[in-house]
Order: sequence, then C-alpha cells, then structure tokens
Amino acid sequence: MSDKPRYSRVSDILDLAIFMSSKIQGVTITEIAERYNVSRRTAERMRDSLTCIFPSVDEIETNDTQKHWGFINYSINQLITFTPKEIANIEQCARRTTNKEMKEELSKTVEKLKTFNKKHAMPIEKNIELFMQTEGYAVRQMPQYKISMETLEIIRDAVQHSKMVEGIYHDKNRTIEPLGMIYGEKIYLVAREKAKGDGIYNYLLHKFQDLKLTDKTFDKGEFNLQEYTNQSFGVYHGDILDVELLFSPEIAEEASQFNFHPTQSGKYNNDGTYTVTFKASGSLEILWHVFKWGSCCKIIAPKSLKDEYKKYLEDSLKNY
Repeated sequence: MSDKPRYSRVSDILDLAIFMSSKIQGVTITEIAERYNVSRRTAERMRDSLTCIFPSVDEIETNDTQKHWGFINYSINQLITFTPKEIANIEQCARRTTNKEMKEELSKTVEKLKTFNKKHAMPIEKNIELFMQTEGYAVRQMPQYKISMETLEIIRDAVQHSKMVEGIYHDKNRTIEPLGMIYGEKIYLVAREKAKGDGIYNYLLHKFQDLKLTDKTFDKGEFNLQEYTNQSFGVYHGDILDVELLFSPEIAEEASQFNFHPTQSGKYNNDGTYTVTFKASGSLEILWHVFKWGSCCKIIAPKSLKDEYKKYLEDSLKNY
C-alpha cells in the first residue's frame, strides 16, 4: 500500500494550487480549512497531497506566528488558462464602469489574457463573443466622474505602503492618510486627515486636485476596510441604527432574496409579510433605498428613522 498522503477531490487540489500560488506569503492551514470548509486534519492532508504533486511547495518564512505554505517558484503558471466565460466577465466589468481610464485599463487586461491563451485564440474569441451577446445591462442613470489612472495608482501605492498624500480638496491644501477606497456610484477615499485628528472620513476621489504621493509614512493601526464598510448601509457613516423593515405580502418573496446588509436577518410573518432587520449607519441612504420599494415597504424601527422618513417625504412634496 502506498504511504503517500491522499485527498480524493482532485478539483480541490488543483484549486488549492492556484489559490496558493496567488499568495506571495503562501497560505496557512487555517486558511485552507476555511476556504474548503473542511477540518484542520483534512486541510493538512490537502497540503500534503499538493506537496506530492508539486515538490516546489514548501514552508515560506514570514513574520506570522502561523506556518505559511506556498510555491517557491512559479512552475504552476504553465498549467493556468482562462476560460471564455472568465474573460467575458472582465469585459462585462469594462462595459459597466463609467470611468474612462478604468475602462481602458480593463480592456488592456483582457488583451493580455487573450494573449496568454493565444494557442486557442480563435475558439476563445468566438465563445467570448457568444457570452457577450447573451448578456447585457440596463442603462443606469448615474454621474460620470473623471478620475485618472495616475490618481488611482497614487492612492493604491499610498495604501499599500502607508504613505501620506497631499492635494487640494474643496480649495484647501490637505495632508491625507489613505486607508482604502470604496467603489459605488462614486469612488470614495477612506482616510484620516492629520489636521482633523484621529477621525476617519470619506472623501470624493474625483474632487481631489494635484494629488501627490509623499515620503511621509503613517500607522494604520487596527483599521480594517471591510469592517468599516460593513458598519454603514452605503458609504455614509454615523450612529449605528437597529433597523427593522416590513415588506408587504406582494413582494415578500423578492425581499427575502434581497441583500440589504451583511448583518441582516429576515423572517416570514403569519400574515404573509416579511421582516428584515440589520444594524447600520447612514440613515439618508437607508431612506433612499426604502423609497425605491414604494408603499410595499414600511419602517418599523427605529422611531427616529421613521420620523426622518416622514419629514423627507414632506419636504420632497413641498416642491410640487
């Protein structure tokens, strides 16, 4: 009997190889277990199976307390190809973006991917076109703001290396500590501003002028962009609200399948209505969203949000 470690799902092993090679510092056993929803022992077997197939997989030295495993060379690159659907997905992203510079960069990325798959260029082109013809997007009414790729690269560099940037925002020279970007209808820069203290603010990226990277560094502390964005309903931050919305029976099923917020929970009621609860800040954006559901959605709690919505509707009707 062979004494080689074995794991039965070949697809997972191949996916693990790609996942591992994409990480400069490799991956931990814990990350493997979480990604494939397996026990730690099974995750160890998967790693061992991979080392049998790829001898170049070894422990990578890091400053972490956990052991990291990864490729010590890039021999796996020759095994990776991109399917027409994957390339078409990126082309669709290029179509959807309203930023001209981002659209150009995504288009160049698609060109590189097609070159990477040059051996099968003709069938790939045909299949990509097939995907593109069968998928489309409704016209969306939204503002279009010009943000240069140079500006995006400055912010990415600043976030990656914890460097401050300087620029003009609302006709005022500012020194900013970039912490990340939030993409929505607009692109927001999440940052601290030295002159304002330790608070975290959202800045409209397109309103910056003469943005420059500096050599000054800063400490990000324990800031986590995902946790920060999860606190709000959209991009605006404020007091955290315990929100409860009630949806009428006609749209209860649709509401049950809707993603409102990472903290949401929902339940059907005996009368056929559907209740959604979540914790978030950004009351104005919550009101805008409630308005989209019309009379089929009612704010139950908190009372302050309900009162704010009534005033919002009253103020809107004053112009008619």
